[in-house]
Amino acid sequence: MAKDSKSENISDPTVHLNKQIKEIEDELAKTKYNKATQGHIGRLKAKLASLKNTKTRGGGKRGWGYGLRKMGDATVILVGFPSVGKSTLLNA
Repeated sequence: MAKDSKSENISDPTVHLNKQIKEIEDELAKTKYNKATQGHIGRLKAKLASLKNTKTRGGGKRGWGYGLRKMGDATVILVGFPSVGKSTLLNA
C-alpha cells in the first residue's frame, strides 16, 4: 500500500513550513504593489519572516520562564503632585 503525499507532510513539520514559505513567496511575486495592496503585502512579509524565524529557531518546546539580558543604563521618572513624597521615596 503506497503512502499518499498528505500523510508524509503531516509527519514532517519542516516540509509543511517549506510549503507555506513557498506559497507566500509565490503570492508576493504575483501581487502587484500599489496603494490598495500594500497592507496585504506587509502582512505577507510579516508572516514570511515569522515562518523563516520558526524554521531557523526550530519548533522545540521551551522551558519555563524567560531570560532578560541586562545592558545599558536605566532612566526612571517619578511624576506626581507637589509635596507627596517623591524625594522621600528616592532617598529611602
